[in-house]
Amino acid sequence: MGFLDGKTVTLIGGSGFIGRALVEKLARAGARILVLGRNAERVKRMKPLGAVGQITALSGDATDEATLRAAITPADIVINLVGILSPSGRHNFELMHATLPAQIGQIASETGVSQLIHFSALGADMKSNSVYSRTKAEGERALLRQFKTAVILRPSVVFGPGDSFFNRFGQMAMIAPALPLIGGGTNKMQPVFVGDVADAVMTILDPNFSGDQFFELGGPKVYTFKELMELTLKAVARKRLLLPVPFAVMSLPAFFAGFLPSPPVTLDQLTLLKTDNICSAKASGFAELGIDPRAAEMIVGEYLAPFRPGGRFAAQKS
Repeated sequence: MGFLDGKTVTLIGGSGFIGRALVEKLARAGARILVLGRNAERVKRMKPLGAVGQITALSGDATDEATLRAAITPADIVINLVGILSPSGRHNFELMHATLPAQIGQIASETGVSQLIHFSALGADMKSNSVYSRTKAEGERALLRQFKTAVILRPSVVFGPGDSFFNRFGQMAMIAPALPLIGGGTNKMQPVFVGDVADAVMTILDPNFSGDQFFELGGPKVYTFKELMELTLKAVARKRLLLPVPFAVMSLPAFFAGFLPSPPVTLDQLTLLKTDNICSAKASGFAELGIDPRAAEMIVGEYLAPFRPGGRFAAQKS
């Protein structure tokens, strides 16, 4: 028996690696889970994480109102995980980060949802030069107009098996002679483990929880970007040059990369890298949730092992 027995939880945009971590914990807590995602196969692969019939895969576009309403209407609890790092076709920052949260809040209010948790981003700011950060802040405001009791989570860069940060640079280290330090690699980041983020959600969903409405989620350590690249190289047991690349030099390739379906870096991401991505000392976070977050060096070595020379098992030789 879990504290979510009899509850239906809908995860919007739940087919990514944060969604997977959440589904496992929600299933153990006894919830019936609906996962809405655009990637039908990734959503279906989550079904074995629970008992037979416990997890329902819904394939569709969350920006379609009929699809969104069908996912939210049966739910007692809604968790919005939708976020993009670069625009793709009609799925731009404004639609996905600002307009969609308002729609989710409106439908959740109309259908009697009791709890709504929204994933924003650390550094969300209406005055930001980054469209990503600015629209994330707009989404928070738009959501709260529709669903005043929503809880907003602002995680830093989330890492763990299947992430798009350490895995990308670990894979790059296998073939590239150097890793780039964009802007010199002096900007600071506070990466947070996906398991700790999932624990934060479960704490907030607990009926005994009472706390703040906004939480900034960062790991226990602040790193420079250069230190994170050094950590990556240590985890994959490879020696590579760390090459400082000025922002101005990266601007032209980032501009053209923005036209690719899945760009490695965009102009907006360069803008993000010019600002430290760390938690405010005044913000509520893991401490207020009673969670002791884990540092990156405790985790990344295990899931980056396949990128080591000879692979995972060669790295384990004594």
